[in-house]
Amino acid sequence: MRTSRASRGDPLTEVTDRNRERVARRQVDKFAERRDQLAAAALRTLAEQGYARTSLRDIAQNSEFSHGVLHYYFTDKVELITYCVRTYKAECVTRYDAIVATSSTAGELREGLGVAMAATLREDAAMHRLWYDLRNQSLFEEAFRADAHAIDQSLERMIWRIATRFAELSGAEIAVTPAIAYAIMDGVFQHALVAYLSGDEAAPDRLEITVGQLMPSLLSGGITTNPPAPPESPPQAQPK
Repeated sequence: MRTSRASRGDPLTEVTDRNRERVARRQVDKFAERRDQLAAAALRTLAEQGYARTSLRDIAQNSEFSHGVLHYYFTDKVELITYCVRTYKAECVTRYDAIVATSSTAGELREGLGVAMAATLREDAAMHRLWYDLRNQSLFEEAFRADAHAIDQSLERMIWRIATRFAELSGAEIAVTPAIAYAIMDGVFQHALVAYLSGDEAAPDRLEITVGQLMPSLLSGGITTNPPAPPESPPQAQPK
């Protein structure tokens, strides 16, 4: 009875199998790389025009890629925009995780967070607007809902890592839940974003200050960065 090369562990067959696997991995990597390139090109148009006003044809006209190429790598606009926003927000999470990892004191973490949030507001306002556009759209379009929820959850976990590290460095306990911590920080950021997009150039500076004031409020004991001034003493009666 004859046995196949594969069953005998033939070296030639093993080399051929390894080569096939290597080629398959290269093809997957190349496909992912091209999707990243397309997403970067699409982000510029999507961030400027918003989801509702942008089509795949618009994106093609504002990039080096054809409409057919976009359709090859992405089924439709929904898949493209969710891929774009997921990629960008993943980069944001990495940026803030680095601040958590390198901060050695509560003050350093609080200051680093405020500076980073103010900087991304100045530099990436259009990208953040696109995220809020997608999240709002998910209330009406089910196609966005799962991705918007997944991005929200990743951002909530990021804020919780910041809050728990801040509590650890402060020697205090957290006084809020992960959902509340995220709602507070996200709400403050979105409020600043609306102001900045409306022409308020001072919004990033105020955001930086506000973040520094808010962080201690997440802890038990209500530590404050700006303690209230002591009450004024009542005026003394003048001697007669």
